[in-house]
Amino acid sequence: MTRASTLLRTLLFVPGDRPDRIAKAIGSPADGVAVDLEDAVALSQKDAARAGAVGALTELPSASVPVICVRINAIGSGMAEDDLAALESVLDRIDLVIVPMSAHPDGIRQVADLLTRAERSARTEGNRTGIVPLLETAAGILAAPAIAASDPRVHTLAFGPADLSRELGITPTAEGDEFLLARSQLVLAAAAAQCPPPIDGPYLDLGDDRGLVESARRARALGFGGKQVIHPSQIDRVLSAFTASAAEIDWARAVDAAFTAAEADGVSSIRLSDGTFVDYPIARRARAILASVR
Repeated sequence: MTRASTLLRTLLFVPGDRPDRIAKAIGSPADGVAVDLEDAVALSQKDAARAGAVGALTELPSASVPVICVRINAIGSGMAEDDLAALESVLDRIDLVIVPMSAHPDGIRQVADLLTRAERSARTEGNRTGIVPLLETAAGILAAPAIAASDPRVHTLAFGPADLSRELGITPTAEGDEFLLARSQLVLAAAAAQCPPPIDGPYLDLGDDRGLVESARRARALGFGGKQVIHPSQIDRVLSAFTASAAEIDWARAVDAAFTAAEADGVSSIRLSDGTFVDYPIARRARAILASVR
């Protein structure tokens, strides 16, 4: 994949059968745009969605576009193969394929094989398009470590709370505590597989801006790198929540400066004037914050 280092703080979903919305989404400030061929598209409109996605991606500008993703239908639905076949002509425009209802590493390997065949058929760059498994079932959550490590194409993981809540028979709350274990499993699995931080599920109440911000902050505190968004009005608030604050940047600069000076003197652990103990893990964290805002 060409953008493996890109952190998707916001991933805006848009229906594939609405080419007008796809164009608007690509022009938005979202880090990534996910053209949806699955849940946002009625069964009778699947062919229209494929055609709409291909048409919109064919007309992509040559530069300054967000990370382009396509959510295909689930492996086993009988539609995923048709989705990828339809996308073959624009595969060189697609950075990531999102695989819904991912529950087993074999399904991810199957998608990887289909992508390899499509790349060869289209004579495009091999292994360019990455995979984001969307974990939204109990089986998927429990298999997260194996799924994250299933294939080199796996970019990171994404969380799908809606289907999981249905399966578990629970009503999601604004706080999201009922998904703490599931979310933590994704964060740990992605880190263990040396993937970028995973992408949290969407906040579905479009009228609750405060809840959206709190949900994004909680996700970031757990170790997520970004969040799925379902409306352009959510983008700025989620971007802000997943971007280092001025205070965090000031702290990181102070730690980096002090530790760099200490390293030059052969010292690998120091105490700052405010009492903060700093060694290599803390210094690496500070430097990661600075790298994220450069």
